[in-house]
Amino acid sequence: MPKSPRIVIIDQSPVRRAILAEGLREGGYTDVIHLEGTERMVERIVATEPDVIVIDLESPSRDVLEQMFQVSRAVPRPVAMFVDQSDTAMINAAIDAGVSAYVVDGLRKDRVKPILDMCISRFNAFSRLRGELEQAKSQLADRKVIDRAKGILMKAKGVTEEEAYALLRKTAMNDKKKLAEIAQSVVTAAELLQ
Repeated sequence: MPKSPRIVIIDQSPVRRAILAEGLREGGYTDVIHLEGTERMVERIVATEPDVIVIDLESPSRDVLEQMFQVSRAVPRPVAMFVDQSDTAMINAAIDAGVSAYVVDGLRKDRVKPILDMCISRFNAFSRLRGELEQAKSQLADRKVIDRAKGILMKAKGVTEEEAYALLRKTAMNDKKKLAEIAQSVVTAAELLQ
């Protein structure tokens, strides 16, 4: 049986916290930690090393959303936020702060597990997309450096584009380095010699 993820519940209301805890327990989540209140939220969450964060508020304040933004940078985790009342600006601010699921007036124990499962799935999908975007940006930057290095070699050595690429590739293989690293060295050296 897989290990239950560690879930942190942040809630000031004992009644609402009990509803969340019971819904999580019935959903098979057994490693649950309760944090009362939102004071020093970032350091307390970091200290508990949660897999998932569940926060329940009557109405999220800008301070709480700012702390959630800091939490999502310090410990990127799925965050489910249950609130009693909200508006479009608060929803947008919550999403910007890294909240994966924002549930208005929907705290019932039978809804906790499906909402949490969706929250985790959405967080994982978003994390994959973010990783793919970073990889694409890195590959584009590498491609630009390689093209620039080929241009420098073509001009300096009077070779074709294919020959310049082959020279970069051979040097990378001989030095056991990435092609982009060798290309960056060529670009840096050319800048120093200008």
